Amino acid sequence: MPTVLDLEDVSVVRDGNRILESVNWKVDGDQRWVVLGPNGAGKTTLLQIAAAMSHPSGGVVQVLEGTLGQVDLFELRPRVGFASSAMARRFPANETVLNVVLTAAYSVTGRWNEEYEDIDMRRAQRVLTEWKLDHLSDRLFGSLSDGEQKRVQIARSVMTDPELLLLDEPAASLDLGAREELLQLLGGYASAPEAPAIVMVTHHVEEIPVGFTHALLLNKSGIVSAGPIDEVLTSANLETTFGLPITLSEEDGRYSARAA
Repeated sequence: MPTVLDLEDVSVVRDGNRILESVNWKVDGDQRWVVLGPNGAGKTTLLQIAAAMSHPSGGVVQVLEGTLGQVDLFELRPRVGFASSAMARRFPANETVLNVVLTAAYSVTGRWNEEYEDIDMRRAQRVLTEWKLDHLSDRLFGSLSDGEQKRVQIARSVMTDPELLLLDEPAASLDLGAREELLQLLGGYASAPEAPAIVMVTHHVEEIPVGFTHALLLNKSGIVSAGPIDEVLTSANLETTFGLPITLSEEDGRYSARAA
């Protein structure tokens, strides 16, 4: 399986603050990664680099075999699906749910003068159905709940059949029911053999969907551990990552953690 993301000795410095340092990490096309770590560890920055939305201060980044700084970003970005709370704020509140998903075909965040083919419309409607959003097709994006907006973002991010899907805290701020519904959908999607490589950032092991295969633990000192999820997600590694003793449990592919 080809490597879709390759970071070699990557560092990021912003306003004199070192956010990432000496990060070496590879993601293959059949892998589903969760990135865990405390606030300020650089998780979102790492995802923005993977999405070709930000460049590192040092090191080499290859996304879908294109090297950042050398590749045409306008050709690369449509091949990468990206969903985050920051992206949600870029969608017009008066845009319909259907249009929020449909406009992914042109990598724009609002409907203007684009011309869409029937295949684009059918694809958008099918994606909405797959993510249980078809009944919201004509609703305005700004009228949706947090959980609904997050699902719409994910539907938009898979609209173009990306080769790499990046999700920044998709379950953050959701109530229990909305979280579990989203994780069930994500788990089914991640478990499908035709799904792309996935990288999902979260703060909580409880938000890891079934079907994820790998984990990267990150703290302010750098990568604590990276590899197969059953090897990386341990109480000892979580203690090093978050700075306090952690008791970890797993049942049927779902995790929970508490202070020891």
